Amino acid sequence: MTTISFEFRRLLYTAVCVAALATSVGPVRAEMSGWADNQGGRMRLIALPPDLDGTMRGALQIEPRPGWITYWREPGNSGIPPQITVAPESGIELKAIRYPVPKHLVDGKIDDIAYDAPVLLPLTFSATDASRPLELKASAFIGICKDICIPFQAEFSLPVGSANQSRPEEEAILKNAEAFLPEEPSSQFKVTSHTFSEDMKQLRLQVALPDGGDTAPEVILTGPNGYVFTRKLMNKRDGKNFSTSIAIDKLPKNYEVAGKSWSVLIIDGGRAMETPLAFD
Repeated sequence: MTTISFEFRRLLYTAVCVAALATSVGPVRAEMSGWADNQGGRMRLIALPPDLDGTMRGALQIEPRPGWITYWREPGNSGIPPQITVAPESGIELKAIRYPVPKHLVDGKIDDIAYDAPVLLPLTFSATDASRPLELKASAFIGICKDICIPFQAEFSLPVGSANQSRPEEEAILKNAEAFLPEEPSSQFKVTSHTFSEDMKQLRLQVALPDGGDTAPEVILTGPNGYVFTRKLMNKRDGKNFSTSIAIDKLPKNYEVAGKSWSVLIIDGGRAMETPLAFD
């Protein structure tokens, strides 16, 4: 399988954005909103017309200013995760937000999982009646931080055009958004086992990595909503085999893990993989 490094993807993102800016001067296009600005950055909404089954692809495009960050779906010990709300009268429902590979930023007491560069969040919508004219009315709420954190909210109203028109600019941006997502697990890159310690204070992971090396990969473990764990108690790497124990510092009171599904993101050099972890 061909893989693309994160750095090449960043260069590709820059090229696509430059092309988009060059072609979007003047009136706002029907499938791409204007930019909403605040002192820490800007964002806009992109959406394509629905397919025959009503599925719509889109993205929230966020560009923090230099030195600013915005957050992943679980931001760490502070910060605001992205929130997108679609007005019911739109006749459109938000089905999924997907997240590109973030950075784990640690500086003293600051422990954030975030983006310090432009980022595209791929969105999936569903139109209840794809045969009628649509207008996507949505609110986006994100946190954007430097020395202080600023809540950033914007309202978008986006007419969605006919599906039989060519939209190369929007298609290029959405295709680029997909390139930054973590890989799905494969035979070469996957979690081979996951078990809790008896006291539920550690989650032990065995991971098959795609490439050899001697550096421990980054591990970002997400549990119940609002809980993320990154502190490693033990690391051992032998080429493509990696084992670690992640500290589970706190869980909700009376939380039962049986029957639940968590998620783990493994970042190893220029590749990343995300997979669910089911608990019996």
